[in-house]
Amino acid sequence: MDHSHMDHSHMDHGGMDHGMPGMDHGHKCNMNMLFTWDTTDLCIVFRSWHISGTFSLIVALIGIILLTAGYEAVREASRRYDAYANKALEGRRGGDDLRGRNAGSNAEQQAKLVKAALYAVQVFYSFFIMLLFMTYNGWIMLAVAVGAFVGYLLFANSSPTKSAACH
Repeated sequence: MDHSHMDHSHMDHGGMDHGMPGMDHGHKCNMNMLFTWDTTDLCIVFRSWHISGTFSLIVALIGIILLTAGYEAVREASRRYDAYANKALEGRRGGDDLRGRNAGSNAEQQAKLVKAALYAVQVFYSFFIMLLFMTYNGWIMLAVAVGAFVGYLLFANSSPTKSAACH
């Protein structure tokens, strides 16, 4: 049935919250699925991270730059720990006695747990940055790129062989 000819202009749905608990009526979040520079009612990842004006935009952009730079710090810490653990384990593999092998095995397990935890932090962090990028807002995207640039300058001591993609 085609209802396109029906007039619904007399129906007011503006005040309906449909009984949804936790609905925040303090501000509206604008979600874009297309690239934009507009920051009107922009919420970044959380409803509470709401851009209400120029000052809050600047604070958010600085925060995003710092967050993204922090991702580079975590990546560099992971690389350094990996190099440290590999060097330490190579030194322990020299002993052939049973006690030395057990200590080496425990050290390998501990190193693997730390590496796994650092990897999990990197994956979580990278997906969070992806969510920032998925606001489709040019200002937020630029802040992510600037943060990657700053983070690489401050923390990276190796070549940029892996991008800040999802992980």
